[in-house]
Amino acid sequence: MSGQVEARIAELGLTLPPVVPPVAAYQPAVRSGVYVYTAGQLPMVDGKLSLTGKVGAEVTAEEAKELAATCALNALAAVKSVAGDLDRIARVVKVVGFVASASDFTGQPGVINGASELLGAVLGDKGVHARSAVGVAVLPLDAPVEVEIQVELTPED
Repeated sequence: MSGQVEARIAELGLTLPPVVPPVAAYQPAVRSGVYVYTAGQLPMVDGKLSLTGKVGAEVTAEEAKELAATCALNALAAVKSVAGDLDRIARVVKVVGFVASASDFTGQPGVINGASELLGAVLGDKGVHARSAVGVAVLPLDAPVEVEIQVELTPED
C-alpha cells in the first residue's frame, strides 16, 4: 500500500490493478504540470474484457455500470503510474465516458455513474467532477464502455 487512497481502495474490497498496456500508439497517462490526463481506459481485467458488445443489446445497463467502475479503477492505476502516489490527487477535474450503445439505448449517464460513484467512494469530495457521457456506435475491441479521467495533483514538496 502506498497511502490513504490505496487503503480506501482495499477497504472497498478492490485492488488497484497494474496499468493496462496500450493497444495502439499512445501512453496510458500523461502528466502536464499539475494535471494528469489518462487515455481512454477499457474495462480490462487480467488483460481481457469480461464482456463485449453493445449496451442495451448484448450487455445490460447494470453490467455496463460495473464495467465503467472497472474503467475508473484502471484510470487510477494509470494516474499512479505518472504521479507516483494517488494521495497526490487534489481532485478529479473531468470524466469522459463512452458507451457502445444499441440504437435505442439512452441510459449512458447511468452507465457512466459506475465510474463517477467509484471515484467518489475512493476519493470522497476530491472525486467530485465535471463529466460527459456519450453514446457511440463501437469502441476498441468491441468494449461496451471506455472512460478517461483528468486529475489535478497537489504540488510536489
